Amino acid sequence: MLNFDFQNPTKLMFGQGRIADIAGEIPKDARVLITYGGGSVKKNGVLDQVKTALAGYHLTEFAGIEPNPLYETLLKAVDIVKSEKIDFLLALGGGSVIDGTKFIACASCYQGDPWEIIFSRGTRINGALPLGVVLTLPAAGSESNHRAVVTRKSMNAKISFYSTEIFPRFAVLDPTITYSLPPAQISNGVVDAYMHVLEQYMTYPVNAKVQERFSEGLLLTLLEEGPKALADPLNYEVRSNIMLCATLALNGFIGSGVPNDWATHMVGHELTALYGIDHACTLAVLMPGMLKVQKEDKRLRLLQYAERIWGLKDGDEDAVIDAAIDKTRQFFETMQLKTRLSDYGLTAENIPEILEHLKKHDMVRLGERKNVTPEVVRKVLELSLQ
Repeated sequence: MLNFDFQNPTKLMFGQGRIADIAGEIPKDARVLITYGGGSVKKNGVLDQVKTALAGYHLTEFAGIEPNPLYETLLKAVDIVKSEKIDFLLALGGGSVIDGTKFIACASCYQGDPWEIIFSRGTRINGALPLGVVLTLPAAGSESNHRAVVTRKSMNAKISFYSTEIFPRFAVLDPTITYSLPPAQISNGVVDAYMHVLEQYMTYPVNAKVQERFSEGLLLTLLEEGPKALADPLNYEVRSNIMLCATLALNGFIGSGVPNDWATHMVGHELTALYGIDHACTLAVLMPGMLKVQKEDKRLRLLQYAERIWGLKDGDEDAVIDAAIDKTRQFFETMQLKTRLSDYGLTAENIPEILEHLKKHDMVRLGERKNVTPEVVRKVLELSLQ
């Protein structure tokens, strides 16, 4: 096991009706900016629950944070923070709203060009407003980590940044809030969480048995509960397990003391920025090809994954690995996601543009061994078309 530091200060408030408890987490004299996306929090009653819980507080709203939150939109919220003297942020939504609110928290305290926060990957952050979360879409894990991803439309750039300053103070996880999610968002959320685990698990062994078994438990739970959520969307226990899986998949623990990959995510960000493909869909498209191209680097872990997750262990090793990759693709398809670039209208002619954008964003040595070069990505993209 590798040396590591692990600290997660986010308080998780899990269960039905927990929105009512948020007033105990926010100072009574706080000036609160409530952020959300397209308005689903109005339809499902979340916004009303929040306002009831925070009766008597100074509340301001900022709506319209997009899926893959846009830098240009978020700057408008920063202006509101400054003009209204906001000192606490409350994000109502999934990963995009939370990520966008994390940027607002940093940019509101930053004296220079706010783009420097993102372009520097967060290294220039020296403070942030406190924020809380009411999670409505379990997927990204942003509700209890120090990561965020923001898109700048004018540059076709989707870039992640990190800072301990952007851990949410608290996160409400009420599974009943997710009952109204459409099937596509259920599918995206389950696959996104599954892929977060794989990016931290599918590397090479360092005898970190606790993290490995923890990861395998999350994967098996998502495999079991994901299809159930599509078939029975009002099942509280199913939604509870998925919601907690998504949070634990990226709260920092399973990636501590072990190599991390994230190459699939970095390439996927370019597909989203360039072609508007949903984040989880890019991962479902790319991961089978990424595993095939990196079969030798990941052989030991692929064999472990094949046996412990899929029950495959007999016969030729290469055949076992190929079968595990095929079953992973089949699971994504069971969750109603397409798994080939051609399904989204992309062809071999798009590959040079994707590679050029990776180079432009300095994504030229990816993966746990830093050996996923643009040429390796080219092979992955070619396989992902088939």
